[in-house]
Amino acid sequence: MKTTIKLALAATAPLALMLAGPAAAQEEVSACLITKTDINPFFVKMKEGATAKAQELGVRLSTFAGKIDGDHETQVQAIESCIASGAKGILLTASDTKAIVPVVQQARDAGILVIALDTPLEPIDSADATFATDNFKAGELIGQWAAATLGAEAENAKIAMLDLSASAPSVDVLRDQGFLSGFGIDIKDENRIGDEDDPRIVGHDVTDGNEEGGRTAMENLLQKDPDINVVYTINEPAAAGAYETLKSFGKTEGVLIVSVDGGCPGVQNVSEGIIGATSQQYPLLMASMGIEAIAKFAETGEKPAPTEGLDFFDTGVTLITDQPADGVESIDSAEGLEKCWG
Repeated sequence: MKTTIKLALAATAPLALMLAGPAAAQEEVSACLITKTDINPFFVKMKEGATAKAQELGVRLSTFAGKIDGDHETQVQAIESCIASGAKGILLTASDTKAIVPVVQQARDAGILVIALDTPLEPIDSADATFATDNFKAGELIGQWAAATLGAEAENAKIAMLDLSASAPSVDVLRDQGFLSGFGIDIKDENRIGDEDDPRIVGHDVTDGNEEGGRTAMENLLQKDPDINVVYTINEPAAAGAYETLKSFGKTEGVLIVSVDGGCPGVQNVSEGIIGATSQQYPLLMASMGIEAIAKFAETGEKPAPTEGLDFFDTGVTLITDQPADGVESIDSAEGLEKCWG
């Protein structure tokens, strides 16, 4: 099916920035931000961070997004457009972390710095750098919280896994496997979703990372087992959809919903008791750091380095809950609202 690239010129820098000499001008630096969608609040905040930093540094920024999470072809076309336009750097949250690699390599071969944001490519060194939450840890924190909250009853849990998409991009796998590991389940192959044999897992379904998908996936899994009492969700829009389904079935009481994102709407849902706990990440920081890295690369040729001991730069993660659990470090929703997506 033919897809359409959504393009918005997010910030335009002056065409000439004065240097030491009165007639000297610095060559304009251009960058691209390519996100999975432009409606998910997480990516809206990422775009805000990139736009603000681009304006501050005088970088010309073009932004692209797929229609839905999983719109791989649009992202391929966006990278091709960035190559053709002579961009100095690309910030990318890939929908298909394996299939995107060949066109990413074309960009790198053209001398463009490619930084993966939030979602590592597969393999991770397919990008020049990755700025991301430790997504396995984000999942692990909510898994630990859910197990600690249930206590002895964790042995009798009935768990619904609301994942992202059938292509299982790296962020999907990492959060899913992190949650199960944190809950105390043997995850078998940590690079694969759904190969576990623990009877507590009712099933996996995909959500496309949005509310409608969350509603549908929750309905499907409730048909398999109406006594689900733990719901893992890939992100907070999916969590909101899952809650609406549980509410319509009269099953919100006694069900723990956990998620990852930590956006202001999601943290508000923690405050209201809709989500029990969420792992907060910082997309504005990811994007602003990405623009800084592109500007530095344009000036010096230097590429960003990963956090010591890791193969990516860790932008941090914090558990948000109003029901703290022993042994699991967290902050409450009031503090989470002050920090949301900063």
